[in-house]
Amino acid sequence: MKRLLLATVLIAAPMLAHASDAPKIDPAKLTAHIKTLSSDAFEGRGPATAGETKTVAYISEQMKAVGLEPGGDLKDGKRLWTQDVPLSKFDIDGPVTAHIMVGADHIMLSQGEQVAIRAAMTHVNAVSIKDAPIVFAGYGVKAPERNWDDFKGMDVKGKVVVVLINDPDFETGSGDFGGKAMTYYGRWTYKFEEAARLGAAGLLIVHETAPASYGWATVKNSNTNTMFDIVRKDPTKQHPPMEGWIQRDVAVDLFKKAGLDFEALKKAAQSRDFKPVELKGATFSADYKVKHETIVSKNVVGKVTGAKRPDETVIFSGHWDHLGVGLPDAKGDKIYNGAVDNATGIAAMLEMGRLAASGPKPDRSMVFLAVTAEERGLLGSEYYASNPLYPLAKTAGVINTDALDPTGPAKDFTISGNAKLDLLDDLIAKGKAVGRTYTPDPATEAGYFYRSDHFPFAKRGVPAISFGSGEDLVEGGVAAGKAASDAYRINAYHQPADEWNDSWRLDGMSADIALVYSVGRDLAGSNRWPEWGEGAEFKAARDATKAQRK
Repeated sequence: MKRLLLATVLIAAPMLAHASDAPKIDPAKLTAHIKTLSSDAFEGRGPATAGETKTVAYISEQMKAVGLEPGGDLKDGKRLWTQDVPLSKFDIDGPVTAHIMVGADHIMLSQGEQVAIRAAMTHVNAVSIKDAPIVFAGYGVKAPERNWDDFKGMDVKGKVVVVLINDPDFETGSGDFGGKAMTYYGRWTYKFEEAARLGAAGLLIVHETAPASYGWATVKNSNTNTMFDIVRKDPTKQHPPMEGWIQRDVAVDLFKKAGLDFEALKKAAQSRDFKPVELKGATFSADYKVKHETIVSKNVVGKVTGAKRPDETVIFSGHWDHLGVGLPDAKGDKIYNGAVDNATGIAAMLEMGRLAASGPKPDRSMVFLAVTAEERGLLGSEYYASNPLYPLAKTAGVINTDALDPTGPAKDFTISGNAKLDLLDDLIAKGKAVGRTYTPDPATEAGYFYRSDHFPFAKRGVPAISFGSGEDLVEGGVAAGKAASDAYRINAYHQPADEWNDSWRLDGMSADIALVYSVGRDLAGSNRWPEWGEGAEFKAARDATKAQRK
């Protein structure tokens, strides 16, 4: 989860009371792991770089050092420390030339400034779009179960489609898409997929900070560097020839030059009666070259084998990757260190692995899964879930740690999204025992549920949650927590500024990890099979494998 807290001033605060038997997390070990993984020497931990080699070696060595067993691919009858993850890698080769013509008006589009165009992921060597008509298709949603179609039969083949980010309900907070809580239709991944299904020449998503839940700097940094994807037989079914984002002000100007009112059309798009609108006289052109290759990245896997039912597993997951080296910030810094996102989660995993290996053997196996390419679309966890090392039907639960809080203790905690499942009930009960309360995801409109590595497991039915540090800080309460969260999102998220800070204190993170570990350790020591709640969208997928669990 990226709703994280980076305070500018950190004041000593008393820790919340802990149960006497709470796991003992070592802040010094957390510090060492985070500082190492987020150092410049690891070059932002980009997949398929020297940074990956160093990161995979470090995590493997640390897993071995704390007493875990290798839990990865089988070779000659023995487990390795890693799982191979074949990925397609794409880079823009040279400059991007892009412009829009509206009658006699010429709008130049500078890469990273007016637009953020991604390297094409369709295995082409170049993209060339010349004078393609432009269509505005609202939120770009086709949802027959909701009787919703933003395209209304318009043929968009060979056209560039412009759409809004998030769901049609975002602005009003109510409607056919569940109100403020984002559905998958609101995610940029879905919008690109739908454009591909319809044969569009390209898709441009209009960036607006509130519905996207992040600023333009995040969009630019995440979309103008190396792209990765799982290896697909026909990538054109998932990706249109061109994928990108466009600045809101540029879109407003474009609409105005085409005789249209952006705000009026945005409001119209909130209704199922909306019809797509072609921007008369407007055309889009772009040219750029693309380099592509297939590489093999690595998930890192350690485990403690269960004493009674070793074929049943509890997975602790987190992603080791970040954005690597990219465009420089205002200070000229090009290394995206990813200290909070997600050196904190990997440090947490290594500490939980140490506890698991040093304690009594659990009944079930405990698996510690550090996945690759989360920042490129949850690719490492998607690959694992598609090619599981341990059967998903006998995976009792997945607990993900992504971007934990380095600012100090909170009275509460949360998870990504508002899923109903027994695993959350377990977490709430454990939290109550140490004086902490559960706060439902305060920003479901940001779609965090679809943005962390528990999701590929959840959509296949495995009970899975992504833990989130709370915002009700012991020092300063909710106001201080929200201010720190906003500061991180604006100033550091997916930016070179996400670096280790010597003023961080990790007692709050230690409390978070102890809570998460307690839930997973109890599950590993039981014969319980947590379930999804009634009405949960993934319950049917889990129920379909019930016969495999006894």
